[in-house]
Amino acid sequence: MSYKKLKECIVDLINNDQVCIVNHEIDPSLDMASVHLKEFKNKGKAIFFTNIKGTKYKAVSNLFGTFARAKFIFRDSLDIVKDLISFKTDPIKVLKHPLRVMSTAINLIYSIPKKVSFPKEFKEINITDLPQIKCWKDDGGAFITLPQVYSEDIEDPGIMKSNLGMYRIQLSGNDYILNKEIGMHYQIHRGIGVHHKKAIDKGLPLKVSIFIGGPPAHTFAAVMPLPEGISELAFAGVLAKRRFRYTRKDGYVISCDADFVICGKIYPDDIKKEGPFGDHLGYYSLKHDFPFLRVDKVYAKDDGVWPFTVVGRPPQEDSQFGKIIHSITGKVIEKE
Repeated sequence: MSYKKLKECIVDLINNDQVCIVNHEIDPSLDMASVHLKEFKNKGKAIFFTNIKGTKYKAVSNLFGTFARAKFIFRDSLDIVKDLISFKTDPIKVLKHPLRVMSTAINLIYSIPKKVSFPKEFKEINITDLPQIKCWKDDGGAFITLPQVYSEDIEDPGIMKSNLGMYRIQLSGNDYILNKEIGMHYQIHRGIGVHHKKAIDKGLPLKVSIFIGGPPAHTFAAVMPLPEGISELAFAGVLAKRRFRYTRKDGYVISCDADFVICGKIYPDDIKKEGPFGDHLGYYSLKHDFPFLRVDKVYAKDDGVWPFTVVGRPPQEDSQFGKIIHSITGKVIEKE
């Protein structure tokens, strides 16, 4: 199914009895995470929070909480993506299945990002206007747990040469200046780390855009370990069966289908303590020095929906990403 925005996916799941709606006011500090953990443990539904204390925005979690629901969300494109990756990594299959190749190749049009106008629905807000979701009691603050972090190589920029990754973002706490600074947790060998290193070597700030929400395919693209030469934005477009729509504003790339966008710069010497954070293996990653983003602009759509997940001792919702990845790639990733 082709979703233009996250809300369309939620409506589709509601119509198929796959959503639990929480209408009473709920505290984003620990309480939302508690509801999520219980529902996931019971292999339950996606959860739509409509009345979150401290924000006007709604939120959704557990979208990918079961493999069956993930397959349902991507039901119209999963086989297409499998074939495209298979043909890309094993060209001999192209000769063996010419008709299948032709049928699949039609969908390559979705792999080309489309530049459009800046969405009129976007309004400028502050970081504190966003849902401040804290998942575990000793977390250093509120975190974004399903971000799509966009960066470009300053030596070789371009939309098709960019990196879209999922890295931990701390919205509040520690020594961050509220509304002006947010924490960025990533390793130097990851895509954004390579871009940051080149910017540091040149003594320049790295411009970063953080997209939250939009079609579920965009979130999944940010965690997908793609074979060399396949763009995350191209993958997102094919999986969504809708070209990745973007624009540029004040030097930043904006995902026009996203529900929220945070734009800012990482300067060469910007380091502050990030964490603690209740991490994927069931323990807290402690405070450590990491880069932080100096926030320039925060955009949100009035009907924006904030997607989040809760990580912790496996299995959790993020474990389902691995199952989806394996179903798409088979043994391809093992060869990489």
